Amino acid sequence: MLEYELPMESRRADVILLARGAVVVLELKGKDSPSQADIDQVSAYARDLRCYHSECAERPVLAVVVPTRAQGYLGEQVGVHIAGPDALDALIMDIEKDPKSPPLSPQQFLAESSYRPLPTLVQAARELFQTGRIRPIHRARAATDPAVDCISGVIHEAAAKKERRLVLLTGVPGSGKTLVGLRIAHAHFLDDLAIPRENGTASAPAVYLSGNGPLVQVLQYELREAGGGGKAFVRGVRDYVKRYSGKKDLVPSEHVLIFDEAQRAFDAEKVSATHKGTAGFEAGKSEPEHFIEFAERIPEWCVVVGLIGGGQEIHVGEEAGLVQWRHAIEGCSNPADWEVHCPPEVADIFSGSEVRRTVNRQLSLDTEIRFHLATDLHDFIASVLENKPIRYSLQTAGMLEHQGYHLRIARDLDVAKRYLRDRYAECPEKRFGMVASAKDKDLVRFGVPNDFQSTKRMRFGPWYGDPEDSPNSCRRLAEVVTEFGAQGLELDAVLLAWGTDLMMEDGRWSNRKARGYQKSAHVGDPYQLRINAYRVLMTRGRDATVVFVPPLNELDETYDYLVATGFKEIDT
Repeated sequence: MLEYELPMESRRADVILLARGAVVVLELKGKDSPSQADIDQVSAYARDLRCYHSECAERPVLAVVVPTRAQGYLGEQVGVHIAGPDALDALIMDIEKDPKSPPLSPQQFLAESSYRPLPTLVQAARELFQTGRIRPIHRARAATDPAVDCISGVIHEAAAKKERRLVLLTGVPGSGKTLVGLRIAHAHFLDDLAIPRENGTASAPAVYLSGNGPLVQVLQYELREAGGGGKAFVRGVRDYVKRYSGKKDLVPSEHVLIFDEAQRAFDAEKVSATHKGTAGFEAGKSEPEHFIEFAERIPEWCVVVGLIGGGQEIHVGEEAGLVQWRHAIEGCSNPADWEVHCPPEVADIFSGSEVRRTVNRQLSLDTEIRFHLATDLHDFIASVLENKPIRYSLQTAGMLEHQGYHLRIARDLDVAKRYLRDRYAECPEKRFGMVASAKDKDLVRFGVPNDFQSTKRMRFGPWYGDPEDSPNSCRRLAEVVTEFGAQGLELDAVLLAWGTDLMMEDGRWSNRKARGYQKSAHVGDPYQLRINAYRVLMTRGRDATVVFVPPLNELDETYDYLVATGFKEIDT
């Protein structure tokens, strides 16, 4: 099959061969030897076929890059064969035929239902609201359906018994928490729960709320054509608190309040500083306390759903953590009316409390679906940022490479940019962009505009969503998103400009050169906030993370450390 286009994508593999029970992906390049981008490109094709093509799940899938000016077999790099045209016959005939794999017909391979690529968060949200469903991905559905079913059951039980519930859903970054929240908020199975109100209107089933401003902007931008500028589908926590905290008699129209990134809810001091100008606002309550109080105004029944990540608290005021939700229920007007549903990981928070508690393992999402099959990515990043033995990081990096996740590094920004542009030159729908820490002071002079004025002008919707011909598109690699604009969102690949705000010095990470916080007295642990910021920045890419380390002497140790842990230098 020539110029095989991956369904629902714009990427085209040059040649697909069905041979000896295997699937062989050929990518032809008119040169003597392939670049790293060429090798990684065909590796990604093969990886996606293994992950999302039903006929490839149990078959060998070989990735071969063919430099058409070369001769003979040139070797193998991390599972990708490199061969001149004259060596292809022998390479294919050497495939060990598996007697358990019957011949694969073109009709089977080309069937429309056989390939289901994993949508990005933005694509999935758009698809959810336009069609009412998300394309079925067997791994994603297997990972998230139990949680959706569990939360749906709690909501229906609360409605039937006229009770109040708090549901906490945990998950590693990329496990589908936000998608679960969006599916719950706009699911048709809640339509039958609407209750007539005194004004003659029916209550709304649910609202999805996020304190992540950039995420709200991006989703509203993508959903703007569906009406209301997208605001009918996704709302900001700040606006919600402002509306209901200033008017004590105002009753939310929804019965289900979904709070994304609930572990990052603002403490009372931060809430007071944020809303001190709001008419009628009374200081002294955290965001969880406000939400429980809002929920108690709702007649008959209500459910508050908190979606919880971990290790990504990056804002001042976010460090108080999940215990705020316990305090919110214990301090509300009727604690006995509430029941908490939570996974085992956070059950201890409610130990010793008189609040009723039900522990359910289905409320824990522990499978990463954002990163294809790169299930070790977060272990790798934790080992790097927590300075674990290098042998552990290196071993995990090797596993990632074989799974099709690419860790690349360069000290020349143009080399890093060229790698991404070459890698995705034939894939206009793929999104890649430049990210950097907001607390670095040195990157601007190396062509990375992460200063406050530059990032303040960012329009997140166009940056994440617009095609390359838009001046604001992330693919232009001109504007920079910091951890505050990247958290909760994703790209296919990121170019991470590493700053001097987190440097390796004498074998340990140091944040001594990081910009200070405007209200430093309110910061509990500035070093941990830097670690969390880089954890966010290093987990934004679904295919690859490309790191640019500026050619500063004080960053030499950082560069050497990252290479030693498994980042592969890009050939110049």
